[in-house]
Amino acid sequence: MSKIAFVFPGQGSQYVGMGSDFIREFSVSSDVFLKADQALGFCISRLCFDGPEEELIKTENAQPAILTTSIAILKAVEQMGIKCDITAGLSLGEYTSLVYSGALSFEDAVRVVKNRGKYMQEAVPLGVGAMAAIVGLDIDRLTEILQSSKELGVVEIANYNSHEQIVISGEKNAIKDAAKKAKHAGATKAVVLPVSAPFHCSLLKPAQERLETDLNEIRFSDSQIPIVTNVFAKPSTEKEVLRSALVKQVSHSVLWKDSVETMLDLGVDTFVEIGPGDTLTKLVRKIAEHNEKEIRIFTISTVDQLKEFFEYSGS
Repeated sequence: MSKIAFVFPGQGSQYVGMGSDFIREFSVSSDVFLKADQALGFCISRLCFDGPEEELIKTENAQPAILTTSIAILKAVEQMGIKCDITAGLSLGEYTSLVYSGALSFEDAVRVVKNRGKYMQEAVPLGVGAMAAIVGLDIDRLTEILQSSKELGVVEIANYNSHEQIVISGEKNAIKDAAKKAKHAGATKAVVLPVSAPFHCSLLKPAQERLETDLNEIRFSDSQIPIVTNVFAKPSTEKEVLRSALVKQVSHSVLWKDSVETMLDLGVDTFVEIGPGDTLTKLVRKIAEHNEKEIRIFTISTVDQLKEFFEYSGS
């Protein structure tokens, strides 16, 4: 029997205009943007639809904007009768999974992710941290490189995105050094990313501590479907496990490759990326191919894509 997973994108997937076609066709989507505006006390909806881009990409704006857009699209998906058996989200996207599965209210989630973005940005002064994507280099070789680059500062693995792609995070000089060495060692790509903070590394411990205080003050429930968390790469429905995972993921590596492999091992053969962009669609496809698994994968970031999926699924 076919199993479906909904997967939700993280920061970096935002773009001006995201979600605007859904509010024109689905009142349930409009309601989500209205709730977000009310919960945050400003028009995050206007930022999503009209920008400006320089404001939208700021961490404390991008995070609630992506969450809101993903939930708005998700509500349209649900209205069309499409459900899943298991869910996961990349970093910020894990909050979308928790809202979808009933573990967190949307209003609490959108407020806490705005603070999450603020705390992450404030944890490390601008210009101190950096991240880089390394593609096509053996993990053991990369680990050796990171060890040698630590002489220049903090440098750690932030994201295990796929067998080919790993993201590193830390202090700028150490990151640049590691990226240069990785390129010389044969990486097909080693590029410093245009991000404003070094996510998912030990430099963000101060942000993690502040976020933990916020998360302890909001209500969590056991989730209605299993969520594969970033830090454990295992499914859980227990509220305290889910809360702990959100706290830890701020300064710990995101185990996306392992999370997808867990879902594949559980028999998932259909993945649906819901939210702006198609980053996860590309990663999931590569992970499945590496594991020699045949899957169906769909991206739903526009109304047209939703209609195509609806027609395909015969829902």
